[in-house]
Amino acid sequence: MKIRSNPLPRRLADVLCFLLIGVFLPIVFMFEIIVVLPAFHEPGGFFHTFTFLMAMFLVFNIKGNMIACMMIDTSVDVKQVEPPPEQSAERLEWRECEECKRLAPPRSWHCKICGTCILKRDHHCLYTGCCIGHRNHRFFMGFIFYLFVGSVYALVYNSIYMWIIHGSIYSNWLTVLKLTCPMLLLVTGGFWTNIYLLFYSLNVLALAYGVLLLGYHVPIVLRGGVSADRTKQRKLKYNRGVRQNLRSVFGLRMHIAWLSPLIRSDLPDDGYHWRASISTSPRKSKD
Repeated sequence: MKIRSNPLPRRLADVLCFLLIGVFLPIVFMFEIIVVLPAFHEPGGFFHTFTFLMAMFLVFNIKGNMIACMMIDTSVDVKQVEPPPEQSAERLEWRECEECKRLAPPRSWHCKICGTCILKRDHHCLYTGCCIGHRNHRFFMGFIFYLFVGSVYALVYNSIYMWIIHGSIYSNWLTVLKLTCPMLLLVTGGFWTNIYLLFYSLNVLALAYGVLLLGYHVPIVLRGGVSADRTKQRKLKYNRGVRQNLRSVFGLRMHIAWLSPLIRSDLPDDGYHWRASISTSPRKSKD
């Protein structure tokens, strides 16, 4: 697996989004474990230990998949891969990249932010500061899946903690106004009360983010496409059935690969040679 030479985000927007997950997630996690969890379960008991381990598992997978997305280089390796012979049918699927001034393989597109062509480019992710493509698509899907699961898990605990256990403090119209207009947190209420409302708002935001991304990306993955596919023909061109489409993203060990980013699961495709599932005319195809 090739590692990126500079995995850090390049743009200010990427840096800010990365910090939202990279910095706030550990802080919120510590608050949940130290403050919220003991209000539900006796420290040292079975349910306290089980919930703590579940939280560790979720945070590990969120952060682990996020780091894997950032570290793995999914760009076109122009030094090791030569285009097919000029007279071959496969050569028709390759195209000239105007930015790189080289032939680019099918399904690869140039990213101006990353400064290179990306194999099976899906999109440029703000939260990882890099492009999601052939080699790190699995980890991006794991990242948003566990972000969704962790957000639901935390929101259940936080909602009961805020609205029921400490309902006398938070069950009022001022709390609702602060949640709908976070700027009020700067001018009203106590410090610790507002800190918890800030964490609660981030929890809701993370859940909304996870729902939207899963709702958008899961159907695309099941169809064997990528976000960069803009026409119906291109969206269906490489659809090889749900099972093969999932293997193309999660690898040969897809049944267990989702459990941890550390589990090796080799991809069945090399990212340079793709077999179309439907017949398309070379002139109409932009790949």
